[in-house]
Amino acid sequence: MDARKEGLPRNPHFAVQQPHLVRCLSPFFLTCAIYFLLWIPEDPPSWVGALVKCLPVLCLVGFLRACSGGCYSCLLQVALLFSACGDVFLIWPEAFPYGVAAFTKAQMLYIWAFGLRPLQLGLLLPVVLASLPFYCLLRLHLSPDMVLLLTAYTLALATMLWRGLARGGSARWGALLFTISDTVLACNTFIQPLPHARLVVMATYYAAQFLISLSAFQSPRLKTN
Repeated sequence: MDARKEGLPRNPHFAVQQPHLVRCLSPFFLTCAIYFLLWIPEDPPSWVGALVKCLPVLCLVGFLRACSGGCYSCLLQVALLFSACGDVFLIWPEAFPYGVAAFTKAQMLYIWAFGLRPLQLGLLLPVVLASLPFYCLLRLHLSPDMVLLLTAYTLALATMLWRGLARGGSARWGALLFTISDTVLACNTFIQPLPHARLVVMATYYAAQFLISLSAFQSPRLKTN
């Protein structure tokens, strides 16, 4: 049995670096606060609103670039950049397909980063059992031109959830919150309006990106036989 446990810091000086990491994360928390205080997306679509919306995610890119290295961190940074592009596109309803495409690419990069080890096939069944009924319900409310795009995104999101759960640590909770955020968004957009939907969507979304970013400082869960 491997002696390493889930969520252990991948570097022995992690505890010493924590104050530095908190300082580097302060722009993220500040821009999140600005977003929720200004609540600009309630206004007509604008580039100011787009900037305020994507700034927290861009701050996480800067945080990872400043405080971590390696292939895993690079993949997360590129995924965050695609997420920021998706945030911008989703401001304008006519650019919605481009936003979904950008987030599909982000999910694929997260899958690549999380990897396929340990495989944890046992986690795939509950993901499928949760995702398939919701997709079937969503499919009834989609226009024909959106079916292929959102089917691809649903597959990418479900796979990302599976791999995030398998990786463990903060990636697990980040993947779960990302899925909750997109589920609420899809319900609110295509099925029926939900109370406080945007607050739930954005709070869980920013928390998800934050937790996934923190996984760059944790060791993945290893299979034990």
